[in-house]
Amino acid sequence: MEPPADTSKTQEDALRQPSSTQPSQPAVRSLRELIELVSGRCLDINKPQEDSGLAQPVPFPFLGLVGQREMKLALLLALINPAIGGVLLIGARGTGKTTAVRSLLDLLPDVQRSNCFYGCTTEDIEAGGIETVCPDCAKKYQQGIPLESQDRVRLVELPLNAQLEDVIGRLDDRPSTHQRLRLKRGILAQSDQNLLYVDEVNLLSNEIIDAILDAAANGSYTVKRGAISATYRARLTLIGAMNPEEGDLRPQIMDRFGLRVVIHGLTNTAERIEAYQRVQLYRRNPHLLVSQFAQETEQVRQEIKAARQLLPQVTIPQSCTHTAIEIIRKLKIDSLRAEISLLEASRAHAAADGRCEVNLDDIQTVAPLALRLRQSPFMIRYLKSVSTAEKSLESAIRETIHNKEKVNG
Repeated sequence: MEPPADTSKTQEDALRQPSSTQPSQPAVRSLRELIELVSGRCLDINKPQEDSGLAQPVPFPFLGLVGQREMKLALLLALINPAIGGVLLIGARGTGKTTAVRSLLDLLPDVQRSNCFYGCTTEDIEAGGIETVCPDCAKKYQQGIPLESQDRVRLVELPLNAQLEDVIGRLDDRPSTHQRLRLKRGILAQSDQNLLYVDEVNLLSNEIIDAILDAAANGSYTVKRGAISATYRARLTLIGAMNPEEGDLRPQIMDRFGLRVVIHGLTNTAERIEAYQRVQLYRRNPHLLVSQFAQETEQVRQEIKAARQLLPQVTIPQSCTHTAIEIIRKLKIDSLRAEISLLEASRAHAAADGRCEVNLDDIQTVAPLALRLRQSPFMIRYLKSVSTAEKSLESAIRETIHNKEKVNG
């Protein structure tokens, strides 16, 4: 008699490798359709699974998150077009904000990154000469050795207890290695061409959040320490998260984030059960869960790559621009960042659909993300009171001048 087959091993291998009898993946026409597709798909998690026994961290698959379609869309748009100005995730604890951000890395293409401790690049030499890089990199450049290599996009998480010098950089404590004082790169410089995640952004000190937002908006920043100064690139995608229970965010800071997502807990019973089951499967065998979304993940990765390449060609018709501005005026939003975020998000949405021209559907889809929480009831009341005071002032001036003219006439 033959020994019984190891069914759990067979079942796990079958899930890793798609069977030829399984239906082919349906074609999708946009990222939004792909999000809808995977968000509504249930996994077969009832079969016994073997523990993988592996300890290396494996991010939860982005497309394995249940529901939260608006959050997924906002994050994908920010990856396609960093000019949007980043994303702010607002929600209670346990709603998947950090899990979603950490799962983004598998969706991004590789980048060229410096091999140097100080971040020296060929671009530095071409822009400012050989003196702009460290002696080691100057020697490598003269010998024709590349200063950069292909690398994956990383997720840089800002510690809550970070000091300003940790963020922008400090004097290097190892001057003997290059015979001169140099500045050591901070978290912002390390975030160049990466994702910078700032959790509990509402709890950071004003000077730190201001430094981060200024660098993210300009793509670079300058640090001065006495006679020493350095300018670092900070071409990053900024993602912030906050729990309103722990405190508000200053209006000035809130305005700097391009897209805002208010995240609610799942209200559908079936979705909550599905989320629980996926978490259980992830805890038992994260690689198996990731493999079940591998095809969709690669599809999104290619969509993002194609959208990034198409983005410079995407234009906005004048009619769409006027519509966007009209919406903003009706909402009585004063900040010019509103239209920047709205129009840049619309361009990203069009690029994701493979189009070179923005239409009204793009405006309508991204408007809630770009314009939410931009109205200021205080400013509306304040400007109304100023307007009333101005009218009283003008009336008093006109009446006084008119009376004087009558007397003199």
